[in-house]
Amino acid sequence: MVITIETLVQSSLQRTWEAWTTPADIVRWNFASPDWCCPSANVDLRVGGTYGARMEAKDGSFGFDFEATITKLEAPTLLESSMGDGRTVQVIFAQTPQGVLVRESFDAEDENSAEMQRQGWQAILDNFRLHVESKPN
Repeated sequence: MVITIETLVQSSLQRTWEAWTTPADIVRWNFASPDWCCPSANVDLRVGGTYGARMEAKDGSFGFDFEATITKLEAPTLLESSMGDGRTVQVIFAQTPQGVLVRESFDAEDENSAEMQRQGWQAILDNFRLHVESKPN
């Protein structure tokens, strides 16, 4: 099952892309709620490179590493990757008259419900939008 989420970012295409692919930005938005954080991120922005981030509960009770291998890259409009378990992620950045539409599609995993996954990934994407819009182009 593929889940698709999206948001509209009031920023330039270039700034939106940079915020998605720059570790200093990623650590500021890559978590679903205020009681979580992203203490580290790394990006080797090339096909075959990796895109990774550490996500942790601020109280230290739980954490996990997200890592994927970049499989397709068309800066600043497309980033596709494959996670270690074979699931894929596609992120499309499209300039529209209203802003940059960010559409993220990912293969669902079997451990959590599709709705829970949709809500979690959407919360992170909403956090991304707020981060980008809070910084000037």
